[in-house]
Parts: sequence; structure tokens; C-alpha cells
Amino acid sequence: MDEVITAAAEATSATGAASYSASPNTLMPYNLPLRSAFLSYAFAQFLKLFTTWFKEKRWDSQKMPDSGGMPSSHSATVTALAVTIALHQGTGGPAFALAVILACVVMYDATGVRLHADLQAEFLNQIVCELHPEHPLSNCRPLRDSLGHTPIQVVAGAVLGYVVSYLMKDS
Repeated sequence: MDEVITAAAEATSATGAASYSASPNTLMPYNLPLRSAFLSYAFAQFLKLFTTWFKEKRWDSQKMPDSGGMPSSHSATVTALAVTIALHQGTGGPAFALAVILACVVMYDATGVRLHADLQAEFLNQIVCELHPEHPLSNCRPLRDSLGHTPIQVVAGAVLGYVVSYLMKDS
């Protein structure tokens, strides 16, 4: 029985999965792809404070939890996930393939569907602003118009995710 356990442990360490196992003293397993993805997300959201200040010359902490803006935290998250998996498990496994497909879908959605939803929301908000005050829709709450990203925001998020995962590769 000990030979089976030893062989399984050697096979696990050869595939790189051992670096993600939990130690007996921790509640959460040490999952480097998950940690680098969360750190990339948090750092991208934090950077939105500074990019908002740079653009609008005012501090706006409301931008930190919002979607949209520079850099794309969604792109940073999925890029960090894919790059960390590639660095630790290689690019030949199903985990990397899944992470790349997820990253492509998320980035396409950010620059496609969500960006066009932003443009439509801006247009509809402008129409509502031009309605007569007695119109039933003139008092409705404006639509959110910061859902999507421009391609440069998506690229900036992807670069941020790559850098964070590369810096965390040996941790």
C-alpha cells in the first residue's frame, strides 16, 4: 500500500499539481493560479482610482468596485489565471486550454457586447434627458454606462495579469 501512495505522490509532483496542495495547517489550499488571479483583479481595481484621477482630476472611490474603466480587471484576472497555469503546468494540459478559452471569451465580451451596451446606455440616457419633464420616463434612473472596455483597456488588463502572474511564479 505504501508503494501505491509513494507512486501517486511522485506522479503528482511530476505534473506540478503538488505545488497547489494544502498543508495540514491551512484552511485553504495553496492554489497559485487562483491567488494570482485574485491579486491581479484586486490590483486592477485599485489602479482604477489612479486612472480616474488621471483622467478626471478627482479621486472617486466609487470607481473601485465598478466594472469598466482602465485597466480591465476581468482581463487581468483571466490572463493571470492562464499564464500561471502555463508557467506551472505547461501549455499542453486541459487546464491551460480551458483558461485560454475562458480568457478569449471574457476579453471578447468586454470589448464587444459590454462595450456596445455602454454606447446604447449613453444614447438612451441622452434621449431621456431630452424628454419633457411631464413625460413618465423623464424621472427614471439613468442606465449604467460603464460596463465594457475599449481594446486598450483590455490589453492593459492582460499585461497587468501577465506581470502579476510572472512575478508570483516562484512564490
